[in-house]
Amino acid sequence: MNLGKVIGTVVATRKDERLTGCKLLITQPVDYKYKPFGNPFIAVDTVGAGIGEIVIYTTSGTAARLAARRMEAPIDIAIVGIVDRVDIG
Repeated sequence: MNLGKVIGTVVATRKDERLTGCKLLITQPVDYKYKPFGNPFIAVDTVGAGIGEIVIYTTSGTAARLAARRMEAPIDIAIVGIVDRVDIG
């Protein structure tokens, strides 16, 4: 699992029918200090995240499809949690 920040939304009226009803969010990878790195990507939201929130996402296709409860859908990345805080001991 990884940390990211939701930076936008995607609206696609024409898409694979197996994605109908999925909320798509643009997510920027961040480190544990919430510093951005890498390229943003589109993720399926399974937890009701919003723009500006720090989230936990999975990048394994099978884990992402399981989280979204859509085993036959073309999903590579899913948001699986909203972060309240990160504590490093």
